[in-house]
Amino acid sequence: MSPFAIQLINGFKETDLELEDKNSFQALQKLGAIEEVEGLWKLKSLYRVGQLYVNKEGRGFVEAQTPEQKDLLVEAQDMGEANPHDDVVVKRIIARRGRASAKVLLVIRKAHVYQLVYTNTNESGVFEILNLKTGLPTHAVMKGMDLKAFKMGTVLKVDSETDEVIEVFGHLADPKVDEKISLALYNRANDVFEEDCVAQAVEVESAVTPSEHKERVDLTELDFCTIDPVTAKDFDDAIYFDMEEYTLYVAIADVSHYVDYFSPIDTEAKRRGFTTYFPHKSFPMLPRELSENICSLKPHVPRLAFVAKIKLNESTLLPEKEEFFEAIIHSKRRFNYDEIDRIIESDGKYIEAENEKCILEYLLPLQKITQRLRKARLGHGFDFRSEEIKLSIDAAHELKSTQIETGTPSHSLIEECMLLANQASAKRFEYGIFRVHLPPQLSKLEELLEELSAIGLFVTNYDDAPSLIRAIQKEADTMGIAAEVDSMVIKSLKQATYAAHNEGHFGLGFSHYSHFTSPIRRYSDLILHRLIKSQLKEDKEENEYLLRNIEPLCQRVSELERESTKAEWDFRDRKLARWAEKHIGQEFKAHVVEVGENAKAILECEVEGVTVNIHGDNVMLFDNIILRIESVSLAMAKIQGEFVAKREKEIMEL
Repeated sequence: MSPFAIQLINGFKETDLELEDKNSFQALQKLGAIEEVEGLWKLKSLYRVGQLYVNKEGRGFVEAQTPEQKDLLVEAQDMGEANPHDDVVVKRIIARRGRASAKVLLVIRKAHVYQLVYTNTNESGVFEILNLKTGLPTHAVMKGMDLKAFKMGTVLKVDSETDEVIEVFGHLADPKVDEKISLALYNRANDVFEEDCVAQAVEVESAVTPSEHKERVDLTELDFCTIDPVTAKDFDDAIYFDMEEYTLYVAIADVSHYVDYFSPIDTEAKRRGFTTYFPHKSFPMLPRELSENICSLKPHVPRLAFVAKIKLNESTLLPEKEEFFEAIIHSKRRFNYDEIDRIIESDGKYIEAENEKCILEYLLPLQKITQRLRKARLGHGFDFRSEEIKLSIDAAHELKSTQIETGTPSHSLIEECMLLANQASAKRFEYGIFRVHLPPQLSKLEELLEELSAIGLFVTNYDDAPSLIRAIQKEADTMGIAAEVDSMVIKSLKQATYAAHNEGHFGLGFSHYSHFTSPIRRYSDLILHRLIKSQLKEDKEENEYLLRNIEPLCQRVSELERESTKAEWDFRDRKLARWAEKHIGQEFKAHVVEVGENAKAILECEVEGVTVNIHGDNVMLFDNIILRIESVSLAMAKIQGEFVAKREKEIMEL
């Protein structure tokens, strides 16, 4: 459901509306579907908003929003211009055949504003336009142009209502088209910002003058440092640990100081929601003039920060006191993960400069503390051993190589510090913005257990979902298939989302959790910073505005996060498909990771993560096989393989 739909249910002020929703608001006013009650606009009782679902018979329905309501039937003749999955406002009409029914009054958000298509000639030599996502025939027209004149495989962006071509992306044979396709498929913006955004960013101060910020806590004497990937260009977070006070300082870039409500940058950041990361470049949420400069906690210069100060109990490591305040810091060193790993491995003997000793005096003990924190956390949460694959892309946008990235001591050090700050921020509210991960249904995990029993993994003794997951992981460990089984467990879990009500984080094992530590790349964190600041400053008007709109904001960032992640995955799949196209007809070792109708196997070769669709008739889960790459669809980024033979199990004996 769209953020505007939630506003229509909960109530809103006209000034709360996003620009894209104002036409719908005015249309609903004219239709008499909304009314103002105690200063807030809401839908009248005769109307409902929701997503339109359509069954195979062509009948639609809009789901009930409360237990007291019933789903509303929408007959084909009452759908108006609405299409499946559009968000619509409907008006209840006289029941037909005893069924609660309704008629579509207005589409407030279309599910598909445009589609991506490509030109093709089928096996019979007939020209066709195919939807790039589904592979099904569709329509497209271009004024003054016969689409047959384009080279077959030309990718086009087409208006879903008019079928008119909006943009020509390029050709499927060109690897550079992948970037455009992945971004457009999931509504992600490119790395170019509108002029008003850039103009605002350029106007922001290029340096911090401490004398101009006397109201802030001066932490410039503390030996803060940042720890990030080698390639990082913006630094969200810096840490310092006071050994005497046993107090952790997590300093976060104070983006909210520079990005005002409703400003061009804020409007664009809310539209993007997240920075999207492809292997060769990022598509930032904020203009680089901000994110890589004044908002970045660079070393040796003063920077504005929003700080979480957490005093730990020396014996239990439980927080005794948690504070948040605006500060000025002066990072003393920019480390990368590799450097910190070498320092940890050498127990501090590896240092590049004498003046780094002051940082190591707290960093090495802090690393030991974070090891204890991690151990305690995993007593309640989970450690899923899924592998992240990093792609390397060359100048021609072709896949150069892949490597598996695993967590190291330096990653864990920073992660545990950030987790403490994220928990502390969530504890401040009963209603706000939380990072929520709901527990899985036990029945879902029992289905997984039944699937795993086919390969000899059995669990009989468990009480609930957490104990069943741990038992499955333990058995998988003994069988040498921990990473493979963890991937299956993750698929059976619900997705983490943002929510206005706290329901805990199952995966981490936390009762309270939010996202505080990355406002440069996540709009959710910027919302949280504003919420905490409005609380600290006792700004009732700002606090009311934020809380009145927090549910639609949570819905917005949850949707944008999913889209950003899907775009990243899609781009990866496109590069792997291009590699596979060059190896059609070749045979590879592989192991089966899914069976049934959607059987899949992962290749065991120099390129990591190549997933191939196979016919599952001859295979069982985790079978080691030989397969042949039969065909590749560059449009849909799908690889089809043919089972050749089973091979001896080299990894495990079942």
